[in-house]
Amino acid sequence: MTAHVSVKEDEFLLTGFLSRQRAAFLSDGPPSAAQRRADLLKLKTALQKRRTAFEAAVSKDFGYRSAYETRIMEVTPVIQTINYLRRNLTKWMRPERRRVAIHFRPGRARVVYQPLGVVGIISPWNYPLSLALTPLATAIAAGNRAILKPSELTPATSELLKSMLREIFPEEQVAVVTGGPEIGTAFSRLPFDHLVFTGSTNVGRSVMKEAAENLVPVTLELGGKSPALLGPDADIDAAAVSVAYGKLANAGQTCIAPDYVLVHEKDAAAFVASYDATALKFYPQGAADRNYTSIVNAKHESRIQKLVDDAKEKGAKIIEVANGGAGTRKLAPVIVLNVTDDMAIMQQEIFGPALPVMTYRTIDEAIGYINRKPRPLALYYFGHNSDDRQKVLTRTTSGNVTINDTLMHYVQDDLPFGGVGMSGMGAYHGIEGFKSLSHAKGVFEQSKWNLARILHPPFNKTTDMVIRYFQR
Repeated sequence: MTAHVSVKEDEFLLTGFLSRQRAAFLSDGPPSAAQRRADLLKLKTALQKRRTAFEAAVSKDFGYRSAYETRIMEVTPVIQTINYLRRNLTKWMRPERRRVAIHFRPGRARVVYQPLGVVGIISPWNYPLSLALTPLATAIAAGNRAILKPSELTPATSELLKSMLREIFPEEQVAVVTGGPEIGTAFSRLPFDHLVFTGSTNVGRSVMKEAAENLVPVTLELGGKSPALLGPDADIDAAAVSVAYGKLANAGQTCIAPDYVLVHEKDAAAFVASYDATALKFYPQGAADRNYTSIVNAKHESRIQKLVDDAKEKGAKIIEVANGGAGTRKLAPVIVLNVTDDMAIMQQEIFGPALPVMTYRTIDEAIGYINRKPRPLALYYFGHNSDDRQKVLTRTTSGNVTINDTLMHYVQDDLPFGGVGMSGMGAYHGIEGFKSLSHAKGVFEQSKWNLARILHPPFNKTTDMVIRYFQR
């Protein structure tokens, strides 16, 4: 039987597929550190071998994406993550000693990190390689088996993933199921030991609802409107470079892309000019540039254009940057000025190359605006004044923060990555990812002789004296 599941096949088939992985897990027991490291190395080697094939597949799925962008945004981060997991795995697997209160000594306590069993992974279309293989590598490091459901919007990449994983792992260990929303719903309903979902907030709600039927714990990496706040002392040119890179890489189809900018009113004109100049430097041919990515499909292209059109109809000023230009499903990068909260572009995650720019007068005003919005997946702060920076860090809540740059927190292997509130829950990078996909089992080992025995019946004055001592 193959790992492919068509729309016509029902949930019973998926349940049977999960059952075989769970039976294999229970039969074989937790894999050793050596086995996990070997499996991670197999995954890395297979990816390296197929690098150019994945670059071509992703470009085909998007209509166009440069090989360099896929290499730097997807292939390299996955390889670095695998290297990091392999380096730290043995240390993470060691039991952690925990304190034992004096009246339970000389007993010993420890925490053992145990594989959960079978992990389900639903990955999105915007980074169809890295957002599938990063959680998969983490699941393998934690000793689990996994079933991956990649996006139907990137079929060439999904087929290559399925082919690669089938070649290097038995289906009882790692498998791929493909299909559209119906399969995604059935997949979310399976009684996994953990479910990892990356995607939109609306779909995340549905996934969590389905998973709740079986009390399956979930890690949700969603998104939201991630702000870039330029402090009054920010280096405007440097900030424009970082924001342009974070916003226009993958044509803005990045869950942690800067969604909008807050800049001091004295610096607004300078930022717009610098952003335009930077975008032109990055993409001299505008949207037609060979390094500029297409929008994944016509539906998403139309959605982004409608956000811009709605803003324009409601009084926003639209400025095309980098000489505009056009191409196959390529949208010209634009700045949107004079935005108001009644515009759809300020209510929805943009997920495209349109950048609203807003002004503020005081840092408190900017913080207040951010806090009136749902908590974002990322926040970017530019500036060197330590008091302003600390105020932003302590008075806002976001999944992660990068200071004086964009996107870079994601590729710090030792940092947890995840959302908060409407932008998600849980984390799957760093040791936090290993722990998320493990069961932290507390173990207390009692000694033959111990003080706790004096608390057993029959009770007497000695019992009462001990109780009173520990109630002080």
